[in-house]
Amino acid sequence: MEDPSKPDLDRIDLAILRALQADGRLTNAELAQRVNVSAATCHRRTQRLFESGVVTGVHARIDPEPVGLGALVMVGAVLDHSTPESFAAFEAAAMRMKTVLECNLVAGDFDYLLKIRVSGMKDFNRLHGQQLIALPGVRQIRTFFVIKEVKEAAPLPF
Repeated sequence: MEDPSKPDLDRIDLAILRALQADGRLTNAELAQRVNVSAATCHRRTQRLFESGVVTGVHARIDPEPVGLGALVMVGAVLDHSTPESFAAFEAAAMRMKTVLECNLVAGDFDYLLKIRVSGMKDFNRLHGQQLIALPGVRQIRTFFVIKEVKEAAPLPF
């Protein structure tokens, strides 16, 4: 079912979105030139994409190593109960954790898969002992340290 609040996207909208995914720092004039429309048209379309929620933000990608967050950890969490209340409590607690970059409800061996950034093993051990095992409703935590990030934050393939 289509979301009526989201606009129909034509080839120009898709070109704008591709260009912004590749480089969110483009000026409106540069963006207009890349998608072959006038600056005024480009600005109007880009504003519509932001206002409708198709574009949810523009962000800088930061190398995690220089800011002391070089260790990437994936954590699978299994909850005691599969109820809306237990899911809501877990999600609210995960949202409050600054080290949790992503939290996804998944199908399979876990209820949730968390993407976490820490400085290293010692930092993760502290986080695990103080926060992760204390998350609401957690029965089991499975931890996977990422050895090599092969592909990360790839653009959407449209």
